[in-house]
Amino acid sequence: MSVYERIGGQEALIAVVDDFYERVMAEPDLARYFAGSPMNRLKGKQVEFFAAALGGPDHYDGLSMKDAHRGRGITQEDFGKVAKLLADSLADAGVPAGTVDEIIGAIAPLSQDIVATSV
Repeated sequence: MSVYERIGGQEALIAVVDDFYERVMAEPDLARYFAGSPMNRLKGKQVEFFAAALGGPDHYDGLSMKDAHRGRGITQEDFGKVAKLLADSLADAGVPAGTVDEIIGAIAPLSQDIVATSV
């Protein structure tokens, strides 16, 4: 059974993403990264991305992580805060701790494409 199926599929993923963005937008130091972003579209792409990454039926056809986050100046600290908020959203949705750890472990390597690097 895929992680996608274990967490409850599309309906559960939509609820987690909605809760996750509420948490992110409540943090001023994180919300600034989303200023001017079309949130409904962003949430839809996030659901699509997570569904594909977690073994669901969706195919993610959005920008690469590097292209989607280029020029935003995201710090490693902020990436960590976002990962924590995602873990909190998953846990509050009833996802078992081991599965939350598995998901965060799969997301963590994305920091190399998301966090801004100095040139």
